Amino acid sequence: MRFNKSNCSLILLFFYCFINSFAQETTSPWPKSTNINQPWTRWWWMGSAVDKPNLKKSLVDFHKAGIGGVEITPIYGVKGEESNFIDYLSPKWLEMLDYTIHISDSLHMQVDMVLGTGWPYGGSHVTLPHAATKLIVEKYQVKKNETIDRNIKLENSKEKQPAELLYVVAHGSDGSVIDLTNQLSKNLSKPKDKGIDGKSVSIPNSLEPNKLKWKAKKTDYTLYAIFSGKTGQQVKRAAPGGSGFTLDHYSEEALNEYVVPFNNAFKGREGKIRAIFNDSYEVYGTDFTPNFFEEFQKLRGYDLKKQMPSLLSETDNEIGNRIKSDYRQTIGDLLLNKFDKPWTQWANSKNYKTKLQAHGSPGNLIDLYASADIPECETFGSMPFDIPGFRREKEDIREGDADPVMLKFSSSAAHISGKNLVSSETFTWLREHFKTALSQCKPEAEDLMLNGVNHIFLHGSTYSPERAAWPGWKFYASVNFNSNNSIWEDAPALFSYIANCQSLLQQGKSDNEILLYWPIFDTWDKYQKGTLFFQFKIHSLSEWLYETSFYDTTKSLIKKGYGVDFISDNFIAQAKVVNGKVSLPGGTFKSLVVPECKKMPLATLQKLLELKKAGANIIFEGLPESVPGFNEYQKQEQELKTLLTANTELVKPTTDIFTTLENAQIYPETLVNTGLKFIRRNVDGEKIYYVVNHTPKTIDEFIPIQIGNKEVVIFDPLNRNYGNAIVKKDANTTLVKIKIEPGQSYFLKTENTVSQKKWNYFEPTAAAIPLKGNWKIAFDKGGPKLPPVATISNLESWTKLGPEAEAFSGSATYTLQFDNPNTKTEAWSLNLGDVRESAKVWLNDQFIGTAWSVPYNLNIGKLKAGKNTLKVQVTNLSANRIRDKELKGEEWKIFYEINMVDKDYKKFDATKWSPMPSGLLGPVTLTPLKPKN
Repeated sequence: MRFNKSNCSLILLFFYCFINSFAQETTSPWPKSTNINQPWTRWWWMGSAVDKPNLKKSLVDFHKAGIGGVEITPIYGVKGEESNFIDYLSPKWLEMLDYTIHISDSLHMQVDMVLGTGWPYGGSHVTLPHAATKLIVEKYQVKKNETIDRNIKLENSKEKQPAELLYVVAHGSDGSVIDLTNQLSKNLSKPKDKGIDGKSVSIPNSLEPNKLKWKAKKTDYTLYAIFSGKTGQQVKRAAPGGSGFTLDHYSEEALNEYVVPFNNAFKGREGKIRAIFNDSYEVYGTDFTPNFFEEFQKLRGYDLKKQMPSLLSETDNEIGNRIKSDYRQTIGDLLLNKFDKPWTQWANSKNYKTKLQAHGSPGNLIDLYASADIPECETFGSMPFDIPGFRREKEDIREGDADPVMLKFSSSAAHISGKNLVSSETFTWLREHFKTALSQCKPEAEDLMLNGVNHIFLHGSTYSPERAAWPGWKFYASVNFNSNNSIWEDAPALFSYIANCQSLLQQGKSDNEILLYWPIFDTWDKYQKGTLFFQFKIHSLSEWLYETSFYDTTKSLIKKGYGVDFISDNFIAQAKVVNGKVSLPGGTFKSLVVPECKKMPLATLQKLLELKKAGANIIFEGLPESVPGFNEYQKQEQELKTLLTANTELVKPTTDIFTTLENAQIYPETLVNTGLKFIRRNVDGEKIYYVVNHTPKTIDEFIPIQIGNKEVVIFDPLNRNYGNAIVKKDANTTLVKIKIEPGQSYFLKTENTVSQKKWNYFEPTAAAIPLKGNWKIAFDKGGPKLPPVATISNLESWTKLGPEAEAFSGSATYTLQFDNPNTKTEAWSLNLGDVRESAKVWLNDQFIGTAWSVPYNLNIGKLKAGKNTLKVQVTNLSANRIRDKELKGEEWKIFYEINMVDKDYKKFDATKWSPMPSGLLGPVTLTPLKPKN
């Protein structure tokens, strides 16, 4: 053949097409998996009674199952193991930490840890001056011309810790205020007392240092004695060497003292720990720090001592509420600026990240979450889902607190501050002990990821040495993901699903387009039963979140199909306008919505108007009536009203937020009209959609996505299948053909040209065919002992086979031979029906996959002609085995502290349980399929 330019071009073109085609078939578009994609687990060290062989075994178990990292939390110990306890931060403990890091490194895992034991921060090295503090006030009535002559001290005998008298202030009935602090005997100079040099010295009265002698000359007075008291709270669930007072969380001085032992312990270990963790704010009743009044005056601009009657007023009145609001805001400011931010700076100085659960804090959750490198939310209890076959037995659950709006506080903080990872404490009290199935974990994890979480932490795994009898060591409020729990057999399938999802959810940036202002002052400004210490807890959403305009607007925007992030006053202050969008450290947003609110700081309104005048889309649903706080509030309120009047058109409230948004060419994702949930990310201009079907119906149609003229790759995170979807395009939207059953999820990724093989669409060609015959059941592994082999013709719970099977928890293999119903069918769908609880499937000795979540379907491909052999290895829960153990009187609850409680925090008693259905309940069916492309 004679070669010329034309021939060469044809050959090169052919070669390129061949290579490109080959690449499409062999190169997976899934991101390369890393340990950050994988789920991590909180790892409880009971009594820190750990040793190197068992540490290694546990870490290898985690690695093989697909866990990417551990978060070490030392807690209370096990009775009988006292000789093995290791004191926290002792040389032996640090040796175990080093070994954990070494083995983790060798397995390509990472390690986080708590800065203390149990929770909250505190311990044996916390001195009383730096322990959690509370405000205590004693009142004394002094009539005109009467004299008070007494030692000012606490009269309340319930106070177990000494309190320091800081101030005594007299408030007259005529409105006058007199500071009597300098007239206490400890502050009075006594010229008659001479030092060695003959000069006067002040010698306080050591017997009565707070003696006050003072006459009320002008009017009647109420004297307020202001004490700095101590809550006395101890660290909860502390480990050996970690007991002690809870730390003052409003004092940088206290924090600096607290980290001293860690500065010493971490020398030479800088950068070897990935992150330092701080659990949910459970520092109770702490509304004060010793220099609170000085900090208050700096931040709020007035002397709080002069407003004590209003601060402590027991009626719902405007002035009192304004001063209480200032007080609550100051607590939040101190927590943020004197504790959380310095804590992150300290950790970063040692090349560690920080991971913070801000919920429960008495401050602005958005700012607090954003102060950490990795904001972390949590789920607690069980949420309802409409997925057919999804089990949620009332007797085994506690109602959950994972409200999507609450979850978005942590992810919003990450999105607006530029933090890529959002973690979650996941599955806390998901079900009663030993009763959580993998299938029940999946939709809970999906709801987290749909609301911005992309770094799931299991709650959790208890270190348990091989010497510990089954069920091993166990923490009181966890699912317990370790090899002692029977669900560990198929847990790698759950972990793989989470890792696949997070590998895509960690790509690019969040693509929410709307910011929603959180008017926190509407909560702070309420009477709130007079408390100065108001916590924003996940367990009391009715006190601060539900039935607010903020909550209602969030829900309506999400329901309509908009992606929403929340913004605080502090972040509004940082905002700029770039190309008509609101620009923040974490990215840009097309609109900022202000829900109806009563109170807004003047500076916030001024900034909103500045942004609007610079071209930002600021939408008001209502206008503030006043400013928060007490200092010069009337003057500021008038300025606010003047500002609103002068900018009437700019701040005109919308009567229809959706029309206003669409007029600004900000459009919702109408795929939500199908019932699908979604979250969207932006990767270099392309979009990634995570879509989940939690409805009771299969969605089989073209769904719209709000980006025009795109090809779309479908990713199945359950099995890592992928392919280019059938699409219909126009300038503004792309319609994507999708079939998604209840309980299923997919990722959709846009691209300009087709890059992958075609996605396989299948449709049934006939009704499902029941698989009948004699099923052989062989019990493979588990306990307390393996029941004998059985053969059944009708599928039912294996607990009905006899006492040994009723007590058994573990895995059993079901084997059935059946004839090919139709040799012309190229693909079959196997539906296992009711599975208790997870199943590995083999067809003709070829592994097909694991069915562990609703729907329990697997595409098994083509059957061979004639006889086929189906093997299904089913693993049940550990509930029946623990029930049997307790019925036999075998004690296993041998832990200190809380020991073991049930989901309602009552005594755990499995003898009251009925046996849980176990095994393959069916019906098992085959459905013939044909490609629909």
